[in-house]
Amino acid sequence: MNRLIAGGLAFATALLGNTAEAQTTKPTIVLVHGAFADSSSWNGVTPLLQRDGYTVIAAPNALRGVRTDAAIVADLVRSIDGPVVLVGHSYGGSVISEAAHGRPNVKALVFVSAFAPDAGETALALTGKFPGSTLSTALAPPVDLTGGGKDLYILQAKFHDQFAADVPAAAARLMAVGQRPVTQAALAEPSTAPAWKGTPSWFIYGDKDKNIPPAAMAFMAERAHAKQTVVVKGASHVVMVSHPAEVATLIERAATTH
Repeated sequence: MNRLIAGGLAFATALLGNTAEAQTTKPTIVLVHGAFADSSSWNGVTPLLQRDGYTVIAAPNALRGVRTDAAIVADLVRSIDGPVVLVGHSYGGSVISEAAHGRPNVKALVFVSAFAPDAGETALALTGKFPGSTLSTALAPPVDLTGGGKDLYILQAKFHDQFAADVPAAAARLMAVGQRPVTQAALAEPSTAPAWKGTPSWFIYGDKDKNIPPAAMAFMAERAHAKQTVVVKGASHVVMVSHPAEVATLIERAATTH
């Protein structure tokens, strides 16, 4: 009898230990860059998250089309054991909302100066829903693609003012050279199944964003019933570059909220 009691206690102790470990497992943070950027745009945020013990993955984003790009991110999310916080910048917001649909391990979405479209909405339509975007006047002539379609770039001479006005000029010049083009079709592709309707969401953006009107982001955050919305005074479209601490703090808040 004593052996049975001792064995039962040992089993219960092990079970409680495993449960406690499961409850303290930190989510993996998956970062998705947006149009006219690349994964280096997260370089300021990543070490802050890693310092606090988070595993961070910068997901590939081909910027070819919402569903195509979301499928790649969804495949990555499916391969991760444990909870995931999906973070998207700009067009990456459309991608994470699509990618998280039907992925039960995605516990939170964080939109960083990002689109959170409803079903049938496009990035272009949301940009034009409110005044304030000057992106169309900063674009270079479209690049015709061999297989059809067009690639869009921001003119390097206008990149600093348009995209990253609160980033040092030298850094903005490097960003302009390294920018990744987005297809015109991707910005015009409707969203199908927005995950923000069922997954808790957090928003952060700057009040000096010239790509996506701040009023549009306020509208999307309110519509998504955001758990928290942070507006960074004076911040440009790349708030994660100019204010990495604020962005990392919000991501961690999303990661630790039950």
